[in-house]
Amino acid sequence: MDPGQPLPYHHREDFTPEERKVLARFFTNLDGPVFALINLPEVVKGALFARYSRSAKSIRRLFLDEFLADPDTGISIIADRLEDEDPLVNLRRAEQLYQRVFYQYGDDSVAQLGSAHLACEQASNVLTKVLERGRIASYLEQSTRYISYDQPLGGRYRYVVPPELEGSPLRGDYVELMETLFDAYSRLVADLRTVYERSSPRSEDVSEAVWKATVRAKACDVARGLLPAATMSNVGIHASGQAYEQLLLRMRAHPLGEAQAYAGMMLEELRKVIPSFLTRVDRPDRGGAWSRYLAETRRNLEELASVLPSAEPESEPRVDLVDWDPEAETKVVAAALYPVSELDERRLLDLARSMSDEQRARIMAALVGERTNRRHKPGRAMERTTYRFDVVCDFGAFRDLQRHRMMTIEWQRFTTRLGFAVPPELEESQAQVWEDLMARCSDVYERIRGDHGADVAQYVVPFAALVRFTVEMNPRQAFHLIELRSQPQGHPSYRWVVQEMHRLIRDVAGHRMIADAMRFVDTAPVEWERLEAERRAEARRRAAAATVGGDG
Repeated sequence: MDPGQPLPYHHREDFTPEERKVLARFFTNLDGPVFALINLPEVVKGALFARYSRSAKSIRRLFLDEFLADPDTGISIIADRLEDEDPLVNLRRAEQLYQRVFYQYGDDSVAQLGSAHLACEQASNVLTKVLERGRIASYLEQSTRYISYDQPLGGRYRYVVPPELEGSPLRGDYVELMETLFDAYSRLVADLRTVYERSSPRSEDVSEAVWKATVRAKACDVARGLLPAATMSNVGIHASGQAYEQLLLRMRAHPLGEAQAYAGMMLEELRKVIPSFLTRVDRPDRGGAWSRYLAETRRNLEELASVLPSAEPESEPRVDLVDWDPEAETKVVAAALYPVSELDERRLLDLARSMSDEQRARIMAALVGERTNRRHKPGRAMERTTYRFDVVCDFGAFRDLQRHRMMTIEWQRFTTRLGFAVPPELEESQAQVWEDLMARCSDVYERIRGDHGADVAQYVVPFAALVRFTVEMNPRQAFHLIELRSQPQGHPSYRWVVQEMHRLIRDVAGHRMIADAMRFVDTAPVEWERLEAERRAEARRRAAAATVGGDG
């Protein structure tokens, strides 16, 4: 398998000659699933990626359908200016200048100063977790909430057949299971939308558009557990050269053929726009040695872990606070005083320990301040301590929580062995169908695992499967994660996880001052998760339209 070539299942989009002529000025590749964005204003790249997450279209089709003719973007003017030019010629000139500067002054930190926007399309949900592992980068991924995955791509449902199964006698069983899961998902989404529309008619104060979006999101939220990890997604990445280098080194060391293939395609496209940042990736003595080191350490650890017992099924999702500092609040108080005092750390800790509870509470209150919204977060004194959680929840919820990469988050391979979550919204007959499908997933998973290993078997794992992972974070990160993910518009499965984290910080660790400062944690039950969010979005659209109309 050539790591720089698209995989056999990749769908090649059809563009007219006129469309290809325009697209060639703004995208480094018109046929493959990986390409960089060029010659566009940064704000337009950002807007494209933002729209990407809620559209079933590829980014090149989005660009043609929604951005090219919009006079506000100025793209048509740029396209006319570039009509007779090689779209990469200016990038090559800039690259020559950079190389001169880099060789004279550069070190690794210089590679943080250049960046690229890269699209990775038709990637499995196994691969998206590999792509999004790095901390210092920005990612946008297709949402399972706003996009119904019942629409085919290239004549079939949107799922990946891993290269390792090509030629395998299990390939037929795998494809049959994928088709069955997507058929069931499509039926369930349609059935749930009908049920919700009939059982809860739209009220007069809710517009038709808002209500349809809310119902669609609710139906997709419930049904998404049937989607397998093989489900295709589009991922937009904006990262520095250094971040891309680290990502590619990890991908080239990865055991899965899909990851290695995308590494080759990504390197090829990135070298069209930021080649100087990536000179070491495939050099045998530099990136090659680094990737071998990563692969060898992984293999050594797996060999040592092979004698450990297999996973036991979990009875239900759980959150366990496994490590915390009993002196956390005292240490935060000392850290809060450090930048505004002239005392050393040891002296401040001694003083904080000698204070009364009331004195410590006053300092903590001063550190937290008057928070009028959840974006007002206390300063770095809240980074003085950490909490470590061991979490078991469904794969769908993990996908959302894994996005918080500034935490230390580590997950185990996706498996069917821990069990499955069954949405409480399902009727008895639907729940039985759901459980039967989960049993089929387990059967195919075990057979693929036996023949091809645990890494390849991950593609079979449905979003309803339970996943085990650890999260270690300081209180400042906890403010962001817990307050954001507990909001009413959040999916119920991850809302429960962060609500449990908050309870454990307060009741098990006993850190009530820290927990109480998280005043925007929402624990209220919600029937229609997206309703208020869709209302606010509609209000913003109307306000924007009125502003544009007024300016015109």
